[in-house]
Amino acid sequence: MSSFELYFKLGLQHILDINGFDHILFVLALCAVYVARDWKKILILVTAFTIGHSLTLALATFNVVKVRSDVIEFLIPVTIAITALVTLFKPKPSTGKGISLNYLFAGFFGLIHGLGFSNYLKELLGKEASIWQPLLAFNIGLEVGQIVIVASFLLLTSLLHLAGVNRKDWTLIVSAFVLGIACMLMLETKFW
Repeated sequence: MSSFELYFKLGLQHILDINGFDHILFVLALCAVYVARDWKKILILVTAFTIGHSLTLALATFNVVKVRSDVIEFLIPVTIAITALVTLFKPKPSTGKGISLNYLFAGFFGLIHGLGFSNYLKELLGKEASIWQPLLAFNIGLEVGQIVIVASFLLLTSLLHLAGVNRKDWTLIVSAFVLGIACMLMLETKFW
């Protein structure tokens, strides 16, 4: 297996791993307000998250940024809770011409999520002569994994809509569920 393939699979597994469901929850909280026809907006969202995630992952790997891992492990569910909470109170996507709050959440909170995996990836990359290709492969795998999650979620949303489930009610259910899990995670990972 090539180095690229190895790190691509690692990025894919990182986002799809049920034990690391924090990323899945965040992506669901971001996308809860959208439907399949909004696929371009959703693609921008997941790409903004990947860019933020990639930036801090690279900075931490090069030892430019160092943050206590227990603080990051607490902040990750905080980002999920904030995103879900905003969606609960604003269950429709922005239709204005400005940058949607979801895009800002995706990019900025992606920075925090990237720090959460940096120590493990740094250990893996320490064996590599050059870390650029593995880092790129990992982030492409992450992006593909997010697209799989979003596509699956949109398929489920479309099927439920066809079955008569109200879109707003579904958005509120998903957001409340994600918020509840995020609150439990915050309690489990408090660092003080």
